[in-house]
This record gives sequence, structure tokens and C-alpha cells, in this order.
Amino acid sequence: MATAREICCPAASAKFGFKGSLGPSERARAACATGQQEQENRMHATQPPGTQIDILAVHNLRDLGGWPAGDGRRVRSGLIFHSTDLHAVADAGLEALARLGLRTIVDLRTVAEREPQPDRLPDGATQLYCDVLADARNAAPAMLPMIMADPRNAGELLGDGKAESLFAQGYRDIVSLPSALDAFRRYFLVLADETRRPLLFHCATGKDRTGWAAAATLSLLGVSQDDVFQDYMLTNLQLLPALQPVFDRFAAAGGDPDLLKPVLGVQPAYLEAAFEEMRRTFGSLDAYFEDGLKIESGTLRELRVALTEERTT
Repeated sequence: MATAREICCPAASAKFGFKGSLGPSERARAACATGQQEQENRMHATQPPGTQIDILAVHNLRDLGGWPAGDGRRVRSGLIFHSTDLHAVADAGLEALARLGLRTIVDLRTVAEREPQPDRLPDGATQLYCDVLADARNAAPAMLPMIMADPRNAGELLGDGKAESLFAQGYRDIVSLPSALDAFRRYFLVLADETRRPLLFHCATGKDRTGWAAAATLSLLGVSQDDVFQDYMLTNLQLLPALQPVFDRFAAAGGDPDLLKPVLGVQPAYLEAAFEEMRRTFGSLDAYFEDGLKIESGTLRELRVALTEERTT
């Protein structure tokens, strides 16, 4: 079993319900596991905001906790995580994920993405499917398989700023498509249920649909826009190095790897497009949640209280 030291490392720049009573040895093991999880969560909470959690085959994994949330508060650690998908995680990685105490895995991918590569779930976790792009005709954040299938002709699709335009539109869709509104409504309602936390959400590469989910969550909790964008841009540090083999295969097949940078990485303009769409369509962040996602103001207040805490330093 991996230790806490093996699970967590700084970034370069972040069900079971037992039936019947437990015997003495089982109680001892359960108490030991609980104590270890609490110790690891305390250690993780002391890490700087955005610190990457290093688990093999689970990239861009970090806790949303630690960011200042205004009024002398900060986002609680150990409750909300995000990552890439979990289809390739090995048994040791599942054990490490289980020690985060995860109760819910929210999968934001399309059916076409998740069916051939279903998640492997850690013990104790259930899954919720929230298909953000179900209504999208040409979903840029889910187009990587098509690009990789024909690297030599990728320039026609991605060159001359086309990739940036496609992704900016994709982020607008992530905000305002009916399927996106339904998906994020379900995500936030599950997040509001304390019995479903800690929670991890992800898409395929953990940067676009996941990026907006993180940005919207942090914004709701009162995190400044500068910190929201800082967290978002950590993807380029925590994900791109792990994707170097993808760049290499693309180049070996005759493609220009520079074309992949706006596809596999993130850019401030993408997230800016999402916020612009939110303001254009709904007028404000509060209206996005209340009118777009149809979440009651009382639930939003409960989320802010439950997911933030007073800063002690």
C-alpha cells in the first residue's frame, strides 16, 4: 500500500457500508484506516493551493481546497478533487484514490468517450454520469480521437487559429448548452449533499469541461478571478508533461506537434470565453446558478458554508 508521501507531491509552479457488526480485528482495521485517512488529509491540507497529487495514470489530479475565498475564509481541503479520467488507473492507484475518502466520481464525458474507456472506481465510491456535451454537434473538447486519427491533415482542422476558435466556442457550449446546464445542475446538487463528499469530477483530459466545473465551483465559493485562472492554468504544468508521448506519436505519424498545444493544453482565452458566455446569457454568476442551473439560493448558501472555512493564518 502506498504511503501518503507517495501520493502527494508539490507541483512545479495541485461503499462500503458494512452489514452487521464488526469484530474486534475489523474495528481495529477500520479505526486504523480512518486515522490514516485523517492524517493524510491533514497533511494534504497543509500543501499550497493547486498542489498536484501524484497517482500513476491519474493526471491533473488536485484538490480544489486551500484557495482564499474572501471574508477571511478559504476553500476546505479534502472535499473536492478533479483529474483526468480513471480508466487506466492500476490497483495501487485505486488504493491511493480510496484513501482520499472519495464517495462520488462525477464523469463529465460523452457516452462515446466513456463506453470504450470506463472508469475504474476506488472502493467506497459510486459514479454519476453528467454528459456535458450531449447536445453539441462539433464538440472541440471531445475531438482528440478524430485529430489523432489523421495527423497529416490536422492542419486543415487546427491551423491558422482554427483550434483556438473551436475551443473558445466549445467553452461557450460548456456554459450554455441545455445538456451542459443539466449536467452541471446535477453536479452541484450532488456536491451539496454532504453524504456524497468527498467528490472527484473529471472529463477525458481534465481540462475543459473539468476546467469550467472547477472555475465555476471556485467562483461560487468566493475565490477571486485571478486565483480561479491561476488554478486553471496549472493544467499546462501538471498535464502537458504527461502527454508528451501523445505529441511524439503525432509527430511520428506526420503531424505537426505544435498544432496539438492549443488542443491538449489550456489558454486564458478559453476560460474567458466561458465567463463571457455566462455573462452574455445569464448576466451574472448568481444568475447562472439560479436561472441557468435552477439551483435555489438557499442551496448555494449552504454550499458556501459547507465548502469553506475560516483561515487560521
